[in-house]
Amino acid sequence: MMQRDRASAAMGMQVEQDEPGHAVVSMLVRDDMLNGFAITHGGFVFALADTAFAIACNEDDRITVAAGADISFLKSTHAGQTLTATARRRVVSGRTGVYDVTVTDEGGDVVAEYRGRSVATSRSLRDAVAGP
Repeated sequence: MMQRDRASAAMGMQVEQDEPGHAVVSMLVRDDMLNGFAITHGGFVFALADTAFAIACNEDDRITVAAGADISFLKSTHAGQTLTATARRRVVSGRTGVYDVTVTDEGGDVVAEYRGRSVATSRSLRDAVAGP
């Protein structure tokens, strides 16, 4: 999935860990990721957490997507800082799952907490590689 994820690549995200139910993704905050108050735009923090969630919830050959997500922003960050999103599976029941993602800065301070809800589709990863 990440080999074809142009959005995450454009934001400079790096996958540090990729295991079933667990993922770690990092991103350097650039000047073009800042909002009008010169702090990291929340959309970029959400995108980082969402990418870690996507990796963690795609645990087998079924394509699993977000059914919903919520985020709480707890600390602002600035250009030059490195953010790290750590995603962990909380529970999977049937086709649905719940995953928590903690976003930290380079000092280990919590920047945001994200909870994603997943749903496994009937499509396989092989279908995605073959195209629509």
